[in-house]
Amino acid sequence: MRVLVVEDEKNLADAIKVLLEKEKIITDVSYNGTDGLDNALSGIYDVVILDVMLPGMDGFSVIENMRREGIETPTMMLTAKSAVTDKVKGLDKGADDYLTKPFVTEELLARVRALGRRSTAGIVASDELTCGDLRLDTASFELSCGGSSIKLGLKEYSIMEMLMINQGNALSKDMLITKIWGYESGAEDNNVEVYISFLRKKLSFLGSAVQIKTMRGIGYRLEQQG
Repeated sequence: MRVLVVEDEKNLADAIKVLLEKEKIITDVSYNGTDGLDNALSGIYDVVILDVMLPGMDGFSVIENMRREGIETPTMMLTAKSAVTDKVKGLDKGADDYLTKPFVTEELLARVRALGRRSTAGIVASDELTCGDLRLDTASFELSCGGSSIKLGLKEYSIMEMLMINQGNALSKDMLITKIWGYESGAEDNNVEVYISFLRKKLSFLGSAVQIKTMRGIGYRLEQQG
């Protein structure tokens, strides 16, 4: 899962980033509404955490513009305001959830996970993804086949999750780079190739009949042999 945090209080924004990344959630931060909207419009995020009071453009305007541009990413408004009218306004503009500061970290994480499940339209409705004889535990990051299992690193997991969610369809290197590293990153094709190689070795170790196939000029997809 990839989350965008749009929050102008730098210490809070950075603390949320640390909190989410401890949960193996890839997180980007924007410190003003203008940059936040620009990043949100990329469409690469599974969840947006959006403050209301922002420089450049307030959170209400950000969510309104996102929805107008067809970006349906589940979004949680995060603000110190607790008035019912502010909550109603945020929800009417297109927000999916609303959390008032200060908040309990466990509640924030639970709400992000719930929104993340919603963003995949029910594809990840449980704690496990499957493809052929493979099982991917979305809580422990363990990839299993038969009685064997192996722990995946964050980027390995993120790539395998995307491949399993989109099994049967090819994912381009550009798509993987944008989703896993971010569209402003300096990651290149060889970064993807390295992690695909790691995953292939782990599939071989597990003895899985599922393989990551290279579709020349297109990208990668999962295929079950035999």
